[in-house]
Amino acid sequence: MAKAPPVDKRRQILDAAVRVFARQGFHSCRVSDIADEAGVAYGLVYHYFSSKDQVLNELFTERWSLLLAAIEEVDAQEIGPREKLDAVAGFIIDSYRHDPDLMKVIIVEVTRAANTFARTHIAEISRAYDMIAKIVADAQRAGTFRRDIDPQFASMWFYGAIEQLLSGWVFDLIPGGPQNFGRAREMVVETICGGLEEHADAGAPARG
Repeated sequence: MAKAPPVDKRRQILDAAVRVFARQGFHSCRVSDIADEAGVAYGLVYHYFSSKDQVLNELFTERWSLLLAAIEEVDAQEIGPREKLDAVAGFIIDSYRHDPDLMKVIIVEVTRAANTFARTHIAEISRAYDMIAKIVADAQRAGTFRRDIDPQFASMWFYGAIEQLLSGWVFDLIPGGPQNFGRAREMVVETICGGLEEHADAGAPARG
C-alpha cells in the first residue's frame, strides 16, 4: 500500500494564516491563532517564520510574484494592448475568484494599508505599475493609444479600477458570482481602453 505524501507543514501554516488574517484581521490575531487554525504546535510556526509579519510577507510575495510573471508573459505575446490589459485584468479577477480570502488579505493589509509593511514592498508594487505603464507607452508609440495621457497615470487608473472592484466584492458592496466577475472585467477594460484608444473622429469638430 502506497504511503500518503508527507504533509507540507509550512504550506499548511501559510494557508491557515490566510484564513485567520481574513477573518480576524492581521493586527487583531496572534501567532497562536494561526497555530490553532493550522492544527500545529505553537512553536512549529516559529520554526518556519520569525513572526506573523514574516508570514504576511511570504503570502504577499508569493501572490505578487505570480502577478508580475503573468504581466511579463502577457506583454511578450503578439497581441494588441487592449487584449494585454484584458488578460491582466482577468488574471487579477480570477485570483480573487479562486482565493478570495488571500486577495482580501492583500488588499486590506497591504495595498490599501498606509503602514510600514506596505512601504517596505513599494518597489514590488511599483514594478507592477511600471509594467502596465510600459504596455500603454508601447501602444502610444504604435499609434494605438492616445499620446496625451501619461502612461503612469493610465496604469494607476487601471489598477485603481480593479482594486475598487475587488474591494466591492471583499466588503459585499457589489454582487459577485461568475456572471458579475466577467461583466466587471469587460467594463474595466472597455472604460480604460475606451479612454486611451485613438479614434478616427477624435479631432473632428462637434456637430451642432
